[in-house]
Amino acid sequence: MTAKRTFDVLGGLALLAVLSPALAAVALSVALGGTTPGGGILRRRTVAGLGGRPFTMLTFRTKSPLAALPLLLHVVAGRMSLVGPCPLAPAHRECTGEGRRRLSVRPGLTGPWQISGRSELPWEERELLDLHYVDHHWLGMDLTILARTLPAVRRRRAARFA
Repeated sequence: MTAKRTFDVLGGLALLAVLSPALAAVALSVALGGTTPGGGILRRRTVAGLGGRPFTMLTFRTKSPLAALPLLLHVVAGRMSLVGPCPLAPAHRECTGEGRRRLSVRPGLTGPWQISGRSELPWEERELLDLHYVDHHWLGMDLTILARTLPAVRRRRAARFA
């Protein structure tokens, strides 16, 4: 097991333990809310994993940042990483041709795209950030990205409510 995978497993398990009350609260809130078109607590989306192998990614049916909490299960199971390229559908243009090299690492719960503006960035810039990560990632970069993720999410949330 590599240092990155060990960090993913230990970090994922620690986050699941700490965030399990939030996981339960969000699941209960979504279940009781009854406002989820399509029903169910979880939203399913097929994405390309390591080597292009598809898997079903699960998120809560809510628009809050807490929707991503179930992704920690994918991190622990080895389908995702704490840090990596943005998860994309297997048929996405960026999963073919030159962009296929993004599939040489696991998609991430967060990544350079998350801390650099996410939806405000043009697609081409997100693509470049992902490919730069694929070509140059190391554990120190992952730690830096993780440290900058929560402040980036908070800034976007505060901007929406201002």
